[in-house]
Amino acid sequence: MGTSKSCKILIVPIYPVDFSLAMSLAHSLRDILKCDILLDNTNHLNISSAYDSSRAQFNSTRIISMLSEKFKNFEGKILGVISVDLFIPVLTYVFGEAQLGGKISIVSTFRLSEIAYGLPENRKLTEERLLKEAIHELGHNFGLLHCEDYLCVMHPSTSVEEVDIKTASFCPKCWEEISKQISSEFDDHHNRKQN
Repeated sequence: MGTSKSCKILIVPIYPVDFSLAMSLAHSLRDILKCDILLDNTNHLNISSAYDSSRAQFNSTRIISMLSEKFKNFEGKILGVISVDLFIPVLTYVFGEAQLGGKISIVSTFRLSEIAYGLPENRKLTEERLLKEAIHELGHNFGLLHCEDYLCVMHPSTSVEEVDIKTASFCPKCWEEISKQISSEFDDHHNRKQN
């Protein structure tokens, strides 16, 4: 699967975030997904309305809605990257969230960093974890469900230890499916441009 000019993923660093983490993520995603990776540098997304003071966390679904509104005309997938603690109402926390078969996802470095567990920063480990969770959420955007193969990047992770166990790669079954989805998205985009 070669790089496609029409398979696009826009990474949106959302303040507060370490911009260099988003940049390293862009390079890795390009190599793995074979899509064009763009990096938004506007950083103009006010997420204060997504903050839940009773939980001292940010509602990831609300941030996804904000991204959806801001980038409604973008043809491709959108990946928000942030460094705050995220939640959805039915879970204590999430590493990220995605619209299944949709275009928007978000990942947070907050619980992917060793600092969250009272340990010294390990930037390489944070980058590895961020890459796995970004691929996982984008996999959902491309229509993939959770995988039972514990080494597959689409395996669900409820703890950072589970993130560490899985790889940044798709199992053969998930790779076949995401390859079809990326090709299909390219074909759909190409056909819309011709009509």
